[in-house]
Amino acid sequence: MDQLLDKLADWKPFRALVVGDFMLDQLVYGDAERLSPDAPVPVLLAKRTEDRPGGSANVCLNLAALGAAVETFGVTGDDDEANRLRAALNSAGVETEGLIRDASRPTTVKRSIIGLAQHRHPQKMFRIDMESKEPLPDATLTLLLEQFDAALTNADVVCIEDYNKGVCCPRLCAAIIARCKVANVEVLVDPAAMDDYSRYTGATAITPNRTEAELALGRTTNDADPDVATTMALDLLNALELETVILTLDKDGALVAQRDSPTAPIQVPTVAREVYDVTGAGDMVLAALAAARANGIDWPDAARLANLGAGLVVEMFGIEPIPLARLRHAALLAASQYDGKVREVAEAQVVLDAHRRDSKKIVFTNGCFDILHAGHIALLRNARSLGDILVIGLNTDDSVKRLKGPSRPLHSEADRATVLSELESVGLVVLFDEDTPIDLINALKPDVLVKGEDYKKHQVVGATEVESWGGRVELVPLLAGRSTTAAIERAKA
Repeated sequence: MDQLLDKLADWKPFRALVVGDFMLDQLVYGDAERLSPDAPVPVLLAKRTEDRPGGSANVCLNLAALGAAVETFGVTGDDDEANRLRAALNSAGVETEGLIRDASRPTTVKRSIIGLAQHRHPQKMFRIDMESKEPLPDATLTLLLEQFDAALTNADVVCIEDYNKGVCCPRLCAAIIARCKVANVEVLVDPAAMDDYSRYTGATAITPNRTEAELALGRTTNDADPDVATTMALDLLNALELETVILTLDKDGALVAQRDSPTAPIQVPTVAREVYDVTGAGDMVLAALAAARANGIDWPDAARLANLGAGLVVEMFGIEPIPLARLRHAALLAASQYDGKVREVAEAQVVLDAHRRDSKKIVFTNGCFDILHAGHIALLRNARSLGDILVIGLNTDDSVKRLKGPSRPLHSEADRATVLSELESVGLVVLFDEDTPIDLINALKPDVLVKGEDYKKHQVVGATEVESWGGRVELVPLLAGRSTTAAIERAKA
């Protein structure tokens, strides 16, 4: 996870080409307070309508939110819905020159009717689909590939988002994959739910979910058996001559199988979340994987990032792109959950650099924290309120002995770090072995340096340094009569 955080801290813009089925999602909101008098069905009093890019267009929005320059390659009708779709994409900074107009087919529209009953949260009542699944005419296919060829030379990654609406036909997929191989550009595929994946042969990677993989392989599996998922991933990897298969497994995370990997397929766990709406999760997986690969992230960490992105999507009602800052924050939280808050200096620097890229304020304080008491808690609460993440510089056992004498500390550095890391106000704990934390302060460069008000500003180690890079020193109130030394003396008495 630390390698992923390092890459996120050094994230660079990239260019992505998206090929697939572009749709317009229309959301009709209203009140559903009564039933129709002529049939037992709810009546929606429409209040407003929203147009949102859907299908492959949603992949584009997610890529743009992750810092990509995005170009689109697909087919729409020559109608008002096509104009609305292009306008929505253009407003998000997505280029639409590669969207071919075809008057012989309608723009794919998914119109969702969403009712609000008794002033509760919105609920989708039903959906109306307008689409054509007819294969592309030869002339349209030729024009689409000409547009793609012109853009491929500047691409960092290519995505195929297939919803089986006629655009991603076998001829188009084979041509796109062949061109990407010649150009040495990775092509990632989110496959359609179908029983024949041969059109994706030779792609760099595919990202089916468990149900899609079962359909493609013609088998039914037991969700509780991890070996079955591994077998499916490997079968797809070999049958389609892929480099990687990322098999998404819902609550069980994802499975990453790589060709010529020295290790068995890797299980990537998921973070437990409240699932509200799964719409768009697959689009986010593809976008996050593509963004990660364009930034040089290996497949297991790319899958971890995609898994985090999908988890954020399912917590929302409807579809919204996940910005890079939010995805980076999710990765930071996941790193804290999986690895704990106790970090080496280099690890802490990676984490804090990522926070700084999100314009977060870093707060630092230090101490022995040998017997944790109410005075410590007050200090840490006050310190945390001064910024976004609180870092504690914790004296090692040897450092405490030099400062407090041979009978201290009463608790080992491991125990003290463990106790501190359980406090909600504490973001990171970093041990230091020197008599003062000056080297640690210079390494972490906090924005706010906190000590108790029993100090004078000129007595605070690191005050001059913190102010030199634009930070400040804060002296916070202490609770009277609370100290570790006093507690030890009382215990002796």
